[in-house]
Amino acid sequence: MKTIRSARGLPMAASHEVPQPADAPPNPVVAIRSILPSLPPAERRVAEGVLSHPDDIVALSINDLAQRASTSEATVVRFCKRAGFSGYPDLRLALATQVGRSSAERRRSWIEWTDLAPDDALGDIVAKVGMRDAQAVSDTVEQLDVHVLARVVEAMAGARRIDIYGVGASGLVSSDLEQKLRRIGLPATAAIDGHAAMTSAALLMGGDVALGVSHSGETLDVLEPIQQAAANGCTTVAITNYARSSLARKVDFVLTTAARETVFQAGSMASRSAQLTVVDCIYLAVAQRDHERSLRALELTSAAVRTRRGMPGRTL
Repeated sequence: MKTIRSARGLPMAASHEVPQPADAPPNPVVAIRSILPSLPPAERRVAEGVLSHPDDIVALSINDLAQRASTSEATVVRFCKRAGFSGYPDLRLALATQVGRSSAERRRSWIEWTDLAPDDALGDIVAKVGMRDAQAVSDTVEQLDVHVLARVVEAMAGARRIDIYGVGASGLVSSDLEQKLRRIGLPATAAIDGHAAMTSAALLMGGDVALGVSHSGETLDVLEPIQQAAANGCTTVAITNYARSSLARKVDFVLTTAARETVFQAGSMASRSAQLTVVDCIYLAVAQRDHERSLRALELTSAAVRTRRGMPGRTL
């Protein structure tokens, strides 16, 4: 059994287990949102209550929160530990810090979490898109585990071959990472449909790296080739929004994003922006490992396509 690592570099428990207490994450709302789909029903009610009114939780006793969620105090404690807190007081302290931001920050949060409304003015739509995308990138950077990132970069830098799997919107991100790694001379290939991914994964072996990109972490066209790559002895990596998703449980290393998709924004720019932020971190860290080699490769690849660009003053 491979060691599964969370976005914070900790061994991940199976979905029915409660992990040991750990240092509280920097943003409790992001941490709770990342585990929401995997929670049992009673704990999910607690989580939804916290996420819907984080300001109120600061003043609630554990009994009050349990009653609101129609559950027991023991369930609240289990939820707190599953989210990475030592207990309810630890969660309340983290929430108090989070909601103690400036009024401007609270206004930004209101825009970010409000879905598109039928009567929104065009300016409101623009504001919501901008704030949500910016927040997704900011939250992703805040919670990204650099220790896990370092292990991923180390594996990629020395890999014989790198496969990247993603479909739909995540396929665009996969292709972006392929293009970046190829520009610095790494043998990367993006497979953005299920058949191509499975046939590519079948040829991987030890010393290779397979990376799956999926916001939900439940996309079969990503899960199955990752499982095949793992069976072949590859190092496996996931970029996903949910640290307890099926994809996260199948890989060696998990790098989490922190984006929220809404009814009108499934596969939205916010989730892609968050994924592309992680991709850029991987690419730049890999390039930095051999700075001179990367610069030479960039110069060569830039020269190779220079004639494909229009010259200044020339109309194409």
